[in-house]
Amino acid sequence: MSVTEISDAPPLEVERWFNTNDPPTLERLRGKVVVVHAFQMLCPGCVAHALPQAKRLHEIAQHLDDLVVLGLHSVFEHHAAMTPVALEAFLHEYRIAFPVAVDRPSSDGPIPLTMAAYGLRGTPSTIIIDRTGRVARHSFGAEDDIVLGLTLGSLLRG
Repeated sequence: MSVTEISDAPPLEVERWFNTNDPPTLERLRGKVVVVHAFQMLCPGCVAHALPQAKRLHEIAQHLDDLVVLGLHSVFEHHAAMTPVALEAFLHEYRIAFPVAVDRPSSDGPIPLTMAAYGLRGTPSTIIIDRTGRVARHSFGAEDDIVLGLTLGSLLRG
């Protein structure tokens, strides 16, 4: 797991959104704490740990006015298998209800634009953005529930 220093959060470069009629932007979410779970549907760690964690967190966030959970499907390998149609079926089968963005593909390589902008090393990755729009925590790999809870508690309290 790695953690980056605090910096302004780049905008999410999105090709398409699922599970929302009003696509969110980080600019419109200012004042809230935002958790972005970057995943791939063929990533075992994402399916086993990160997405269940994001689902639990989303259920909690529905009872809070200042916490938002977003998914970011960042495809950097197996591009032909991970189409929007396959992702839509995956989200339905795994009962993922929070908004999920499809990271915009790059025109000059396999790494999609948001993944590159945040310097993500792979999936799963967790990005926590504070109320002011700055990256408060950025980690690669399975995020520990207690660490995530303490980080969010601190940011929501402040």
